[in-house]
Parts: sequence; structure tokens; C-alpha cells
Amino acid sequence: MPSFPVSAKKQLALEAAMRRLGVDERDLEERFIRSRGPGGQNVNKVSTCVVLRHRPSGLEVRCQQERSQALNRFLARRLLLGRLEAERLGRESAEAQAVAKLRRQKRKRSKRAKEKVLAAKRLRAEKKALRRPPSLD
Repeated sequence: MPSFPVSAKKQLALEAAMRRLGVDERDLEERFIRSRGPGGQNVNKVSTCVVLRHRPSGLEVRCQQERSQALNRFLARRLLLGRLEAERLGRESAEAQAVAKLRRQKRKRSKRAKEKVLAAKRLRAEKKALRRPPSLD
């Protein structure tokens, strides 16, 4: 496995994830192309964008988050492993659960649910009104 400009802990975590998912370094096909967007002269002259392809599954990812090619190679591997895991685990994957949770949170409440919330608010307001000291009028 190549060495990346990241901490040893992150490197070990990547290697462990590759072993867990059964991904071998020889199964990966790596290409480098020029990035787009911010980054100045470095991005315009150096091929910092990494295109990583997992041959057995045919899954392909592009990474151009950083100005450094070496760091993009590491991030591309992490991204690829995340997608492979999501594909294999389907609904159980952490990413799928996060997306489902967001969808549930953004979903519009039903009329019945809105009525229940408003009824609870009215009840609480009545309780608080009883706690107020009597007015001196």
C-alpha cells in the first residue's frame, strides 16, 4: 500500500477498511487528470485530480478536493470504500441511514400530527397561566 501524507492512524484505518471490504490495491486502477476550480497555478499545471476505479465492481470515483495529488489519492480511496460499503450494505449503511433520517426530518407533518402538537401547546399554555400570580385589577 502506498504511503499518504496523513497521520498513521488514518492510514491504518484505511488499510483496515480495505481488508474488511476485501479490496486489494491491485484491484484499483488510478488515473490523474487536471482539476478544475480554485487552486491557482498549481491546479492549472499539475494533474491533481484522481480518478480511481475498482475493477471488480466497476465503481469509479473522482477526487479533487485538495491541491495535493497525494492527499487526493488518499481521499479517493476513502470515498471509494464508502461507496462500496454503501452498495454492499444497502439500507443498513450509515450513509443510507443518515439520508433516510434527513428525509424524515424534512417531511411535512400530517394534519393529525399538527393538531396533536398544537393541542399539547395549548395545554402547556393553560398550565403556565395557572402558575401566574393573580392580577391586582
